[in-house]
This record gives sequence, structure tokens and C-alpha cells, in this order.
Amino acid sequence: MTMKAIHRGARISARKVRLVADLVRGKYADEALDILKYQPQRGARMLEKVLQSAVGNAQDPEQNGGRSYKIEDLVVTDVQVGPGPMFKRVRPRARGMAFMIKKRTSHISVGLTPLENL
Repeated sequence: MTMKAIHRGARISARKVRLVADLVRGKYADEALDILKYQPQRGARMLEKVLQSAVGNAQDPEQNGGRSYKIEDLVVTDVQVGPGPMFKRVRPRARGMAFMIKKRTSHISVGLTPLENL
């Protein structure tokens, strides 16, 4: 059984968040939160919030069929960062030309699995 949390449409490029996501994949949830806490990247803050939400979902007995899991018993098994929709803007350039500016977004997904199910 996997507990998930998803942040859709995060205003950061998926490429930037993937660097931080690779640090926590496969770690215990409490260890992953400690790692993200001391990373200077902005994507670490977003991934940390999604991970905290997934831990909260795991600790809620209503969502897990009457079970509540401790944070020490959870492992980060699934971290996916994919591209989201892009905001497209136009920047004027020399000689009447225009350049496209793509403001990228991403979808951040975190899945936690209890140790007993591994």
C-alpha cells in the first residue's frame, strides 16, 4: 500500500526539482525530510512540503483503512517530477522580431511505502 501526495502546477522547472528528488529517493521519510531541510535550492522547499503532505496522509487512519503509520516506518519509494503546462510569453527583439519565453511548471509526486509492505 502506497500513500501519495501530488503538487500539480508547481511554478518551477521539472529539471531543477529532479536534482533534489534524486537525493531522497529510497531513503526513510524522516531522513529525507532532514536532507531536504538543509538543501539551499528552492525546489527542495517544494519537495519538502509534498513529502510532509504524504507523511500526513500516511498518519491519517481514515485514508488507510484504520491504520496509522509512524514516520520512522515509512520509506520514500516513488518520487516523480514531470513537466506541467507552460505559460508562453513574447519578448520583443531587434528588427521587429519576437522571442518566445516559456515559463515552465512541473508536477511533483511523492509515494511512501511502510516497511512491512516492502
